[in-house]
Amino acid sequence: MKHHRTTAAALAAVAALAALTACSSSDDDKPAANVPAYKITQQDDSGNQRNVSVEVTSTKDLRAVFDDVAAKLTDPAGYFVSINCATGGTGKVDNRLANGRKAVGNIGAASTGLDDGQTDYKANTGRTCPA
Repeated sequence: MKHHRTTAAALAAVAALAALTACSSSDDDKPAANVPAYKITQQDDSGNQRNVSVEVTSTKDLRAVFDDVAAKLTDPAGYFVSINCATGGTGKVDNRLANGRKAVGNIGAASTGLDDGQTDYKANTGRTCPA
């Protein structure tokens, strides 16, 4: 009888975890706690190489923004992430603050030159977000 209760408790825990996961998946485009606000303005959803454009309103914690975006990129592909300031650009040229890459799977590794699961991030120094 003790085994039956343990199994039931384990199944209940799995169901609760699944419910929590399902609830949080609807917030995929919202930053995690302690990550500055950002907005994904463009994201490819097919192909071996996918571009993701992100806009922010300040240069604060850009690495945290990149890490949060990269954590949500899980389909096998090579991702190229551009972080731009929402202000200071023109119609043809973004105010680029940082660039990053992420490899997911063998396709991602081949597309980016990184190992599977690896990321690469580089901030453009001296850039600001005008008020």
